[in-house]
Amino acid sequence: MPDDDDELWPPFYPPRRPERSGRGGRSPADRREEQVQDRVARMWDQGRPPAHRGRALSRDEIVRTAIAVADAEGPHAISMRRIARELNAGAMSLYWHVSSKEELLDLMLDAIHGEITDVKITGDVRADLRALAVSQRELLRRHRWVMPFMAGRPPMGPKSLRNIERSLGVFAGHNLPGMTAMNMLTTVITYVMGVVGREQQEERSQQDTERAQERLGLSGEEMRDVFWQFMQQVMESGRYPNFTEMIKQGVDPDAIETQDERFEFGLDCLLDGLVARLGPATGGAGRD
Repeated sequence: MPDDDDELWPPFYPPRRPERSGRGGRSPADRREEQVQDRVARMWDQGRPPAHRGRALSRDEIVRTAIAVADAEGPHAISMRRIARELNAGAMSLYWHVSSKEELLDLMLDAIHGEITDVKITGDVRADLRALAVSQRELLRRHRWVMPFMAGRPPMGPKSLRNIERSLGVFAGHNLPGMTAMNMLTTVITYVMGVVGREQQEERSQQDTERAQERLGLSGEEMRDVFWQFMQQVMESGRYPNFTEMIKQGVDPDAIETQDERFEFGLDCLLDGLVARLGPATGGAGRD
């Protein structure tokens, strides 16, 4: 077993040694990057890994730089050449630390999971789960590209594993079966991911409305009048009595300014249900 748990990666993750690239249907930039990757793979095959050139780099610096690029422009902007340019280094020098773009993406996701470090496990299950949920939401809002990107890359890196270990410690004083504890934890995480996904959808809808307003050459007040005329048609149709009653009460289910309030309400409901299912505490909070 490795001495450093930063090396505890599942065996099915991208290899630390670069594979030969595929061919066909690639952009010129992709083909250039594939050529560099092929050259690095041949060097490893020959027992001579790529030499350091230019200023010294670290894997942590490479990953932090890639996260900054993804935060600003999205994960589609990530390439080994782009990150090398941001670091004022040669692309070959990155391959000393990271074998491929795929490995870099996995390292980025794991590093982001490592940002949840300030949540202390106190033994108060409700308070601890709330703190974990709030911290998770802040992380996903800070790195907006992660939500649509992470679905195809399960969190199984060393920092993710440490988070799971710490989070399961919330239930240590209740002698729960492992599956029950994990189900409770994933229920909270799933709620947070659903909320953040809905919030991003609401923000995109608002941006679409603003683009439509600009395209139509309408003022804000004129745009609101157009929308209200549509809502009146909906209500007068008589097909949606429950929705109509909500609109008459002045409720806007997609209002950006109520996102925090709606998150807290749903979280309280969820925690009420989870805590009600807990048995009496047997003593001893989980280790942080």
